[in-house]
Amino acid sequence: MVFLNALPGAVAEGLIWGLMAIGVYISYKILDIADLTVDGSLCTGGCVCAVLLALGVPAWVCVLAALVAGAIAGTVTGLLHTALGIPSILAGILTQLMLYSVNLAILSGKSLVAIDYRSTSLLLHMSNNPMAIVAGVGIVAATIILLWLFFYTEIGLTLKSAGDNPDMSRAQGVDVNFNKVLGLAIANGIVALAGALYAQYKGSISIQDGRGAIVIALAAIFIGLSVSLKIKPNFVVSLIGVVGGGVVYYIIYNFVILLGLKTDYLKMLSAIIVVLFLGIPYIQSEYLHKEKKVPGGKRRA
Repeated sequence: MVFLNALPGAVAEGLIWGLMAIGVYISYKILDIADLTVDGSLCTGGCVCAVLLALGVPAWVCVLAALVAGAIAGTVTGLLHTALGIPSILAGILTQLMLYSVNLAILSGKSLVAIDYRSTSLLLHMSNNPMAIVAGVGIVAATIILLWLFFYTEIGLTLKSAGDNPDMSRAQGVDVNFNKVLGLAIANGIVALAGALYAQYKGSISIQDGRGAIVIALAAIFIGLSVSLKIKPNFVVSLIGVVGGGVVYYIIYNFVILLGLKTDYLKMLSAIIVVLFLGIPYIQSEYLHKEKKVPGGKRRA
């Protein structure tokens, strides 16, 4: 019964982290860039949203402002990588470090800012998980539809080709560097959007929020893709699978907490989940399904 009571909260929070995982999916799977900016841009989105809410700005405007702030952070990472030749993973780390100071400045030096859900009209909050789930599903669905429409335009297809095969794209006259910057801006904008929703949902934002977010996102991606790619390997189904992976992850997360696991080990749990979903397919292909030689020079599976 305790687990069933906690289930709506796990689904609501999983939808938010699934949305964040969509942003990571764009950088990691489409652009083939391991972008660590997301640990900072998630917090940036929450900080911008919390401060604007305190000023009386409508929640939907706060969310859009958070998206723009995240897009700017992604643009910085993209320019560090493309204009200055800094490796993408290091560019993400550098932007993440800069965002820590930026986030502190946004919060006026405070390490935590609370959001009063009683006096502020929020899009979702943990005090009403059923409505939070409805709002989360609506925002996630709108995001997936907009991304689907975008990635089947000429610009979107060019961006995908730049990530799939940059050398061939350059040969066709595509500005690969511009597309990397654009893709990272979109990815971090979505991550910051999730950060704004996360701040509203839990009613506060901390300067430490976002630490290790990349691991949670990767866990959601690999959980979701392991199922969705077997059903129908296309773009929209993959995005839905990633969001589903976020929900499954948080259901597992809450179940493990109810079993009595110390919260100190939850980061390790996230890493183990990623290791399992990355390692098991490799073990299956390399060791279990590897061809073996048989007498006569023939091979058998």
